[in-house]
Amino acid sequence: MALRLTQRLLQTQTPFLTRGYPMLVTKEKSEDVAHTKSSLQKKVTRGTDIPSAQYGGRHAVTMLPGGGIGPELMTYVREIFSYCGAPVDFEVIDIDPSTEGNDDLDYAIMSIKRNGVAIKGNIETKSQELSDVSRNVAIRNELDLYVNVVHCKSYPGIPARHQDIDVVLIRQNTDGEYAMLEHESVPGLVESMKVVTVENAERVARYAFEYARQNNRKKVTTIHKANIMKLSDGLFLECANRVHKEYPELEHDNMIIDNTCMQAVSKPHQFDVMNMTNLYGTIVSNVLCGLMGGAGLISGRNYGDHYAVFEPGTRNTGTAIAGKNIANPVAMINASIDMLNHLGHKEHGNVIYEATYQTIVNDGIRTPDLGGNHTSTDIVENILKILSAKRVNWPHGNYFNQL
Repeated sequence: MALRLTQRLLQTQTPFLTRGYPMLVTKEKSEDVAHTKSSLQKKVTRGTDIPSAQYGGRHAVTMLPGGGIGPELMTYVREIFSYCGAPVDFEVIDIDPSTEGNDDLDYAIMSIKRNGVAIKGNIETKSQELSDVSRNVAIRNELDLYVNVVHCKSYPGIPARHQDIDVVLIRQNTDGEYAMLEHESVPGLVESMKVVTVENAERVARYAFEYARQNNRKKVTTIHKANIMKLSDGLFLECANRVHKEYPELEHDNMIIDNTCMQAVSKPHQFDVMNMTNLYGTIVSNVLCGLMGGAGLISGRNYGDHYAVFEPGTRNTGTAIAGKNIANPVAMINASIDMLNHLGHKEHGNVIYEATYQTIVNDGIRTPDLGGNHTSTDIVENILKILSAKRVNWPHGNYFNQL
């Protein structure tokens, strides 16, 4: 659909500007030259299943540290994995947001396609040039990571606006306002296209209902603005209603996005599983994570038919606190736990989760964002201390941690 919209605009000879990749941008980068979506923005049409573990049961995983606090948090993840013997080998790829061109991005995408799984921090896009696309969006679009899952579950005792929140956000990850289709009809008039397709709206709705069914959830709420965006959000809501007919045991309702934000702040316990478009997912996930203690706790999972990428739930870089040893590492550690569970290394994931939970809940070792006065390394060192007493079983025998 996005391609047809582009072709229609081209037929009208409208100056068309997209945040595409340099490979399709003319050398002059003239504003009156039409551009189309590049191959890196198109949906993957074929691929392979997530690869089986190789080399004695070990998995190769792409690691993209990103910007801000990302590199230091990834260091903690590697340290924890090494300490407990997690059978994962990282291929670390740094993407420099200050460089022109997308060679590093192309290599990162190739690595994820080769390994099937990645863990990432948020990658900054500093340039405002039309030819420089958001690396985060490009990765999701190229790998067809059509769904993002954020499980917002409260930690007991953590200072927060509300306690006992347990909401799952299912977000469409590639359509909507993130389609990266913009044009300037006439000088001074810029239009940004919101793209909603039946295929992707149905895929994310089915994922939401299937998730609810498999995890003993009771209700799915579709978030929209169909009262104003009658065609785009109307289509998204229509697809959700149609898919719901296949899941009669589940309750399904809908809510307008602005009311959703108010209800999330005042009565978050009314929500169970939330199904929403791309931009709305960004907003609601940040609201709920903020209610539960901030950006440093909750992880996010991105899934497609062939690839999976794990990251912190709010996709913040944390540049202001980088290098100060006060960044909360829990969200990135939780992302690594999600990754281990996805790869089938559930025992390693469980012991790391238990050690992390004990550290921040029972032992009260918390960074300043959670009202504590401990450092990032204090949390990691306590996790390692707990892991030193754990025994991890995996297919090739027992692994005993030692100090």
